[in-house]
Amino acid sequence: MTIKDKRIGVLMGGMSSERDISLKSGKAVLSALQSKGFNAIGIDVDPDLPSRLRMEKIDIAWIALHGAYGEDGCVQGLLEIMQIPYTGSSVRACANSMDKIATKTILRNAPVTLISDQIIKSGDNLDEIKLPAVVKDPIGGSSIGVWICHERHELNEAVSQCGSEEILVESFVSGEEITVAVLDGKALPAISIRPKAEFFDLKAKYTKGMTEYIVPSPLPTPILENAQQQACAAYKSLEMSGIARADFIVPSSGTPQFLEINASPGMTSTSLCPMAANCLGINFEELIVSILETAKLNNIRMK
Repeated sequence: MTIKDKRIGVLMGGMSSERDISLKSGKAVLSALQSKGFNAIGIDVDPDLPSRLRMEKIDIAWIALHGAYGEDGCVQGLLEIMQIPYTGSSVRACANSMDKIATKTILRNAPVTLISDQIIKSGDNLDEIKLPAVVKDPIGGSSIGVWICHERHELNEAVSQCGSEEILVESFVSGEEITVAVLDGKALPAISIRPKAEFFDLKAKYTKGMTEYIVPSPLPTPILENAQQQACAAYKSLEMSGIARADFIVPSSGTPQFLEINASPGMTSTSLCPMAANCLGINFEELIVSILETAKLNNIRMK
């Protein structure tokens, strides 16, 4: 039996704040697989997922979920128990990469340039925090739960809105944001992200015309190569697999500063990872199949 004979379930939607984005990714992935002749169906993830997987006799799961329950290791753990191979990273790699504090802890000794930070808790004295600063919910996704604070009242409000017990506060770094996708351990071309607003937030990401994307990035080659090396180092240190995407800010000093890495990045035909792959002559359908094939290579339960 070849992979074309396998029943593939594209897991999408889910129960996180990124549900709508995930549905767009999942539908695009499903269409790409079906256009290539794969026996694929879409599955909108809810608490009845185990019975649906059994009913549909799913052999492989293509994970197009974002955020909680899909990118944090939860669904990966379920699939491990059910012995269903899946795309993307393992339970542990997903859990660690989703948690911004855990990510930075793991990367402390890696060749990755990290922004200075501190961890606070709700109720802590905020007077010693130097402004401007960036407040991050450790498990927020798609720029949800990120606040740039220039004034003391903004800092107080951001901390009060963050629902996590521990809160990550980073120094504010001004510069150009770039992103580097990593597929099966190899970096794709970097993309420059130039939002019209101050911050590449949810609105800037998903509102047409709000952000300019330039691929390949026009920044100097040494800077881009450094970002690619850092992205691969983060990917390796976190023991990730399949597709992932690392984000950086490039200040005037020219050294890319690591922001975060995503274990399940957006996957529509206009998303950043497909945009980078296209720069190498890999079209969307080919990329989706390549990611499917990494599941076969990286999951030992694949038969």
